[in-house]
Amino acid sequence: MDVVTAHGHASIKQGSKSFALASRALPTALRDDASMLYAWCRYCDDVIDGQIMGHDQIENYKDGQGERLERLRADTADTLSGNPPDNPIYVGLARVFKTHGIDHKHAFELLKGFEMDAEERVYKTVDDILDYSYHVAGVVGVMMANIMGVRDAATLDRASDLGLAFQLTNIARDVIDDAKADRVFVPQDLLIATGAPTEATELAKPENWSAAHKAAIAQLDIAEQYYESAKVGIKELPFRCAWAISAALSVYREIGQRLREGGPQAWEGRVSASKGRKIRLALGAISPAMTRKNAAIISRETYFQRPL
Repeated sequence: MDVVTAHGHASIKQGSKSFALASRALPTALRDDASMLYAWCRYCDDVIDGQIMGHDQIENYKDGQGERLERLRADTADTLSGNPPDNPIYVGLARVFKTHGIDHKHAFELLKGFEMDAEERVYKTVDDILDYSYHVAGVVGVMMANIMGVRDAATLDRASDLGLAFQLTNIARDVIDDAKADRVFVPQDLLIATGAPTEATELAKPENWSAAHKAAIAQLDIAEQYYESAKVGIKELPFRCAWAISAALSVYREIGQRLREGGPQAWEGRVSASKGRKIRLALGAISPAMTRKNAAIISRETYFQRPL
């Protein structure tokens, strides 16, 4: 294993234990490439948010976000034009995009999502947060599906749906942590409907957690629709890929279930499942992967439509 591939594996192992576990079901070459793509996505997110692997946020992280974003864009453009910086993150990105013929526009769609962070976009409606979620996660699903050989638009739509479900779950899990960092991603229409405040400083106060939890559950209900839609796309994957994606779906969906069951108090710690529980879920994903052709077709006519 060369340095670039090893860096990718180290990144996914440190940045997301859930995705790292699920990726072990993939054939070795695809696992390598998925890890390298993850490493670049994680790196960009950390650069914008002033974090290390999604944690340990620095103070005043908003200062200079615009400049950091432009550097990411420039380095990514150089990479995809054949001149990557001397950095394993970008060398890996170039390798993955070239190997799988991934459309360069997808890399910049992801960076567009981080632009929304830098501009402190206000998410007023569910449609607003779905648009954001596509740019920071749905498009990652599309690129991962490309790595697995998917090219038809209908299946890529389902891959995007899985990314949307993951991001909606992320947001619900991180409501209070985000509020403490002066960020609000749960759309205002859901917050207002449950009597929760829309301002970050108020949302972070424990007396408002009950109302905020109701809004988070409403968002998780939307995520459930996208998880179910994503299962349709798994039908088109070869078994090892279907198992990996089914495992990721089951393990990540568990976060939302823990938040539902734990109530507002779940936010007092990190909402997550134990390693043992994740392993059981990943192993349990073998069955739906084997019977994937039997998945019911769900119309996505009213679902978010990704840009083409």
